[in-house]
Amino acid sequence: MDVAGGNERGTTERVLTLLGLLQQRQVWTGPELADQLGVTPRTVRRDVERLRALGYPVYASQGVGGGYRLGPGRDLPPLLLDDQEAIATAVSLLAGAGGAVAGAGAGAGDAALRALTKLDQVLPTRLRHEVRALSGSVEFFDQGRTPVDPEVLMTLARACRDEVEAGFDYPPSDFVREVPPGSDVRRRRVEPYRLVASDRRWYLLAYDLDRDDWRSFRVDRMTDASVRTWRFRPRAAPDAATYVQEGVASRVYPHRARFLVHASADTVRAQIPAAAAVVRRRGSEHCEVLSGGASLDAVLMHVLLLGHDFEILDPPELGRRCHELARKLRSAGAAITPGPDTEES
Repeated sequence: MDVAGGNERGTTERVLTLLGLLQQRQVWTGPELADQLGVTPRTVRRDVERLRALGYPVYASQGVGGGYRLGPGRDLPPLLLDDQEAIATAVSLLAGAGGAVAGAGAGAGDAALRALTKLDQVLPTRLRHEVRALSGSVEFFDQGRTPVDPEVLMTLARACRDEVEAGFDYPPSDFVREVPPGSDVRRRRVEPYRLVASDRRWYLLAYDLDRDDWRSFRVDRMTDASVRTWRFRPRAAPDAATYVQEGVASRVYPHRARFLVHASADTVRAQIPAAAAVVRRRGSEHCEVLSGGASLDAVLMHVLLLGHDFEILDPPELGRRCHELARKLRSAGAAITPGPDTEES
C-alpha cells in the first residue's frame, strides 16, 4: 500500500492535484509527477488511468522528451486555479461583462458573463470579497457599451439561472411626463428570464409581477438589485432578443410608425442601428421598418433621410403629416429660382 498516497492526501485530492499539474506544463515525466505528488511512479500511472476514466485525454509517450501530457478533448475540462489565478480571472470577466472590451467584438461581454456565472458556482466565499474590491479598480476607455455594475449583472445572471424572483429599484421611462411626487424610483418585482446585450447596453427580459406582463429593463438604470429564494415555474416566454429590440426601437416611445421601404433589408440594416429600428425583410428589394420617437415628425424624418422611396403603413395620421411637411417644404423653396439642373415639379 502506498502510505503517502493513501493516507496523507487521499485519492480524490491527489488526482485533482495531478490534473492541475498537467494543466500547468505541457509534458511531465513519471518521476517528476511522482516527486511532486509524493507517491511512487506506479501510483502516478494508476491516477492517470483514473483521469482517463473520467474523460480527460492524458497521453503518454516514451523516449527522450517523452512523458505525460494533457491533450485537447472534445469537451473543455474544468480548470484548476489557485487563489491568485481565480481572482485575476474573475476580475477580468467582470470587466469584460461590464463593458465591451476594445477590439473584442459585441459578443465578448455576453461570453464573459456566461463564463463568470459558471465561475461563480465554484468560487470560494473567501475570494468573493477580494474580487468585489479589485473589480472596482478595473476600467476601460473607448468602450461602446454603457457601463453597468458587475454585481448587478451577476445577481441577475444567477436569478435567471436559478429561476428565482428578483427585485430592483427602477426609474420611470424618460417619456413619462407626469410622475407623482416621491415616486420617481419604484421597486419592481420580476421573474427574470434572459439578459440581452446590444452594442450599447445590457437589458433584462423579465415578467413583471405587479404589471402582469412582459417587460424589458435597462440594467444600467437598476439599483439595489436582490433575489429571493422563491423559485418560479417558467412561463412561455417571447424570443428575448427580438422582444428587447422591438421594445428599445419602438415600444418605449410615445409615437411609433411602420414603413415599407423600397430597399433590401441588408441595405437598410447597414444604415440604421439595431437599437433605433426593427428591419424586417419583405422580399429581395423591400423591407418593413418599425421605429419610434418623441414625435411622428422625428420618426418620419429619420426614414426620409435614408434616401430610399418608402410608403407609410401605420399610423394613418402620419400620412397627413407628410402632406403638411411637403407643403412647408414647397413654401420654403418657393423663393429659390430653379437652376438648369433642377427639376421643378
